[in-house]
Amino acid sequence: MIATTIRRASGPLILGLGIMASAAQVAAKDHEDIDAAFNSGSTNYGGDWFKNTTIGGYGELHLNLNEDSDNEIDFHRWVLFINHRFSDRITLNGEFELEHSLAGDGKPGEVELEQAYIDIAFDSGTHLKAGLFLLPVGTLNETHEPDTFYGVERNPVEKNIIPTTWWEAGLALNGSTEGGLAWEVAAHSGLNVPANYKIRSGRQKVAEAVAEDAAVTARLTYSGSGFAIAGFAQYQSDITQGRDDADATLLGATLDANMGAFRLRGLIASWDIGGAAAEAAGADEQWGYYIEPSYKISDKLGVFARYAEYEDYSGDHDAVSIGVNYWPIDNVVFKADYTDADDSESINLGVGYSF
Repeated sequence: MIATTIRRASGPLILGLGIMASAAQVAAKDHEDIDAAFNSGSTNYGGDWFKNTTIGGYGELHLNLNEDSDNEIDFHRWVLFINHRFSDRITLNGEFELEHSLAGDGKPGEVELEQAYIDIAFDSGTHLKAGLFLLPVGTLNETHEPDTFYGVERNPVEKNIIPTTWWEAGLALNGSTEGGLAWEVAAHSGLNVPANYKIRSGRQKVAEAVAEDAAVTARLTYSGSGFAIAGFAQYQSDITQGRDDADATLLGATLDANMGAFRLRGLIASWDIGGAAAEAAGADEQWGYYIEPSYKISDKLGVFARYAEYEDYSGDHDAVSIGVNYWPIDNVVFKADYTDADDSESINLGVGYSF
């Protein structure tokens, strides 16, 4: 019993010590400068902090006209990025989000910290992340501003199989080669799925999260002339954080190919979950894929079609979408699509932006 507890605690403990050590080294000099300014009576505590700080963000409003449920209008996401450059090598990257306009007791939305990490650049071109960051999985998890993808709603595979948006806390390394290869590896906090093994509900969002079992994620990407193909994997020794002793492996691949005005995006991903409890729940194998061809009629107008199929904890599902995006300028988009998901039809309208 003691040995098991030590084994489970050792990974998160080492991870946590690494995070604290990295953060302490980065913060030490700035704290000294601020303390010196305060003791001298100066009010310019940050020096050139304003010039080295940038903001950005994105937002999206959705109108869903549904066949089998009430019509709904929702300001789905309002996001603010705050980034600060401490030096030529060290930056802070942050992302703050309000979902569904209102948050609090009895309200539909949430206020979330989705990114807050220190990035340290090395001479080799390698970068170290320490803190809270988005995981390198799927096609949308790291880049999901509304003007960058087709469709009002995100594809269902990257909601139910890959629980986008998915962030964890830990350490990550990434780099690239001149030959078009890019790599990323991260050790981080893990999921804690409920008894029905719904993957999306396993996100703890680094909010007083149970840290008995950490996870490791890696991705390898090859980019050529007009295309990028990637493979990614994740392993967690117990996706229930000690409840069911259920190891879990996620494997997946993505494709993004551009041929003039024609673009093809696709994703396949699958979970293999061990343990008797997952098998008894019929959720030990969960998988999904989507394929999305699109065509840019002009620089401002594009059309798409998407087919998605997946099997999650609740059974088999499929969805078909066709629609159009209109960009009056590069960072503003108007969207419309028709979607048939599990024989339930909807017409969806949206507007989004990023800056």
